[in-house]
Amino acid sequence: MRYLMLSKMQDTQPDEKLFAEMAAFIEEMTASGVLLATGGLDPAGFKIASQGDDVTVTDGPFTEAKEAIGGFALVEVRSREEAVELGRRFRKIVGDGESMIHQVFA
Repeated sequence: MRYLMLSKMQDTQPDEKLFAEMAAFIEEMTASGVLLATGGLDPAGFKIASQGDDVTVTDGPFTEAKEAIGGFALVEVRSREEAVELGRRFRKIVGDGESMIHQVFA
């Protein structure tokens, strides 16, 4: 089962401890084969909308900074519970905030 884990942007700047803990977490997930991809996201982005033959491209940002998605991880796990546990571990490392996890259907 694949899950896309999204985290909202943080108001605080990461410190050396956070970088070290996150590096260890990413290394562990990579070594076990769970982590497929990870990255940060441009908070502005752009939107593409279509109606009939018309396609419109609109530059962002579209939401308040505290609501914008700041990063993602694509993981492959055996169960929803395993995805939840990875999400819990991530939140414990980064602290207060909010993440969303969506199963990816292929």
